[in-house]
Amino acid sequence: MDRNGQPELTDVPYTSSVGAPPGVEVLDFPGLLARAAGHGVDPYSPIRAAFHELIAVRSGVLEYSLDFTEHRLDEGSWLWARPGQVHQFRSDLAAAEGVVILIRPGFLGPAALTADIAHRPPQGPLIPEGAAGDALSTLLALLAGEYRRPANLPPDVHIEVLRHLLTALVLRLAHLRGPRSDAETGNEVFRRFRRAVEDGYPRSHRVEDYARDLRYSVRTLTRATRAATGRGAKRFIDDRVLLEAKRLLVHTDLSATAVGERLGFPDATVFTKFFRLRVGETPTAFRDTARGTRP
Repeated sequence: MDRNGQPELTDVPYTSSVGAPPGVEVLDFPGLLARAAGHGVDPYSPIRAAFHELIAVRSGVLEYSLDFTEHRLDEGSWLWARPGQVHQFRSDLAAAEGVVILIRPGFLGPAALTADIAHRPPQGPLIPEGAAGDALSTLLALLAGEYRRPANLPPDVHIEVLRHLLTALVLRLAHLRGPRSDAETGNEVFRRFRRAVEDGYPRSHRVEDYARDLRYSVRTLTRATRAATGRGAKRFIDDRVLLEAKRLLVHTDLSATAVGERLGFPDATVFTKFFRLRVGETPTAFRDTARGTRP
């Protein structure tokens, strides 16, 4: 807890549990609670995980927060939290039944990586119906069964079977969102830019710096980013910086000045001006409002 009684943000690396295959774990909700206890993590605190978390609710209702958006997951719902996102269980896991799949980055098969599924912008819960729902349920059952009972397979073969089943599962989930646009499919420029921004946003907020490092012109980056996201390159960088600022303001006890420093702003005044321009209030006011402590 911070000094205002708010739960602190916990950064959680991917650490395989004893006996689990490296790279993936398939758990029911009681199993997730046991895993959290074994790793010394409060399952109900805000968590920034270094891995993917796929949630499938089989019965009951689960309240879940993902980067400042509250979600209600009903029976049949799926939700995908990407690495680096801040998420938090808002209701008792014992009040629902379901499966959580934890996936180390890089574990997914080549088909998923080629399709760039793991890095597409996240959406809210998906509720597949009809044949799509049946296919996902079948794949999930096969995955869970293979995870629990490797059928005397050699460890390397067991891992490859899990990888292929999981890749098929996420390909099915990605298809529920509809096909990718032509701009998204062939936009290697934007994919490189997005990865560079994810690595570099705490150090640079200038499109010119990324253009130089990637050996593109500013115009090329802007055109590619607008084609993929509907936003220009500078707006894309600023949105990523703003998201991290909100995460740190709400989920840590860092001062607004310290948050600005961590995000590469030269001083508190520049950070406050940036934040107020985009949010409509100061960083401190935003924190107080989000935490419910504003007078």
